[in-house]
Amino acid sequence: MKSIFFKSAKINEFRLWGMIFTLVGMGVMILGTGGILLFGNVGKIIAAFFLVIGLIALLISVAIYFWAGMMSTSATMLECPECNRQTKMLGKTDRCMFCKTILTLDPDVATSNVSDLSADTTNEQART
Repeated sequence: MKSIFFKSAKINEFRLWGMIFTLVGMGVMILGTGGILLFGNVGKIIAAFFLVIGLIALLISVAIYFWAGMMSTSATMLECPECNRQTKMLGKTDRCMFCKTILTLDPDVATSNVSDLSADTTNEQART
């Protein structure tokens, strides 16, 4: 089973990277603008350079948010077995967006076998 690097849902990871690029882009732009105050007329060139770098980072964040939104619309909706809330799942395995439980729809990757499930249902039928 492939391990998930971060302990959050894949869609939330994409949104995290989008937010990081947004904050870095804005920070670079603000620092670049400070070049005008520190270096005068030469600082205008520095500011222009940093504003372009910041703009590129912001455009990357817009692309990441757009990509995450498109993936979110086609994600599989399911109910988490732990917290009983609706969550979205990408790929074979993902984590619940709320309680971080590892989820899967692939029976080859799942921890419980079909024989275990059939044994549980026969035990429940015997009890009733």
